[in-house]
Amino acid sequence: MKKIILFLLLPALAFSQDKLSEITLLINQKAYKKAEVQSINYLKTHPNNLVAIELLGDALGYQKKWDSATVQYKKLVDTKPYIANYQYKYGGVLGMKALQNKFKAIGLIGDIKEAFTKAAELDKTHIDARWALVELYMQLPGIFGGSKSKSLQYAQELENLSKVDGYLAKGYVYEYDDEPELAEKYYKMAIQEGGSLTCFNKLTHFYENEKQPKKAIENLEETHKKHHRNALHYQIGKVAAEYKIQLDKGEQCLQTYLKNYSAQDGVPKAWAHYRLAQIHAHQKNKEKALKHINIAIAQLPKIKPFLAQKSKILNL
Repeated sequence: MKKIILFLLLPALAFSQDKLSEITLLINQKAYKKAEVQSINYLKTHPNNLVAIELLGDALGYQKKWDSATVQYKKLVDTKPYIANYQYKYGGVLGMKALQNKFKAIGLIGDIKEAFTKAAELDKTHIDARWALVELYMQLPGIFGGSKSKSLQYAQELENLSKVDGYLAKGYVYEYDDEPELAEKYYKMAIQEGGSLTCFNKLTHFYENEKQPKKAIENLEETHKKHHRNALHYQIGKVAAEYKIQLDKGEQCLQTYLKNYSAQDGVPKAWAHYRLAQIHAHQKNKEKALKHINIAIAQLPKIKPFLAQKSKILNL
């Protein structure tokens, strides 16, 4: 009899699993609204399915519906408080709510800390939870429990799990605390250890924040030697245009970006034309500057910096 009952249940179980897989696929495809609707419909007949609840929370979170996502993740932590990822996601949406509403933020800080700390305690290898704690303790004012030493403690835990993450976390802490020499040191250590595009990008952004465009361009060139991404040509052109440095190199890189452009490069071609317009304006070449800014505006007519740049060019 048990075998017969199990046999009868198998089609329903298979259907259930297929539906959850379909919702997961929708989220991976960034079809978040469809995933939300299908999750809600599924939960009407399976109200206690934790996978479906988590998927609904994810779909809502990706749509920045923080209050609704919080409700779903709260169900998860109430049902199974010992699951690290549930605690991490719950802390994450609370954190986004805090960023959205500063008046509510003070009341949420304790719950955010508790959720991230529990996630880290429950899973000694949870990298994302430790990153969240590094950032939280650095960004919080001291009166609300902010602590550089706590941030460094979790950065060290990250380093014990992954040297690259640890070095990047320490770079972040020292950059945030306005200790540029130490920040640069750890970002460079991350590049030496891992050499990923993320590692190179962290150092580039650091140099830009520190108003060191020459070093930023040098690092972008080193990045291109290793990763060969067309998008890096745009980044070099952007730095050149913004800081009025190495303009010929910037123009050449932007032209290369346009020539080899694909949707995977991320930055629309209009922005490359905008940067070219900036470069030609720096060079007092009004005709070329107008040509490129007009192309940029034609492609993206509502971008305010484009319109402002055209006014500057007309006044040359």
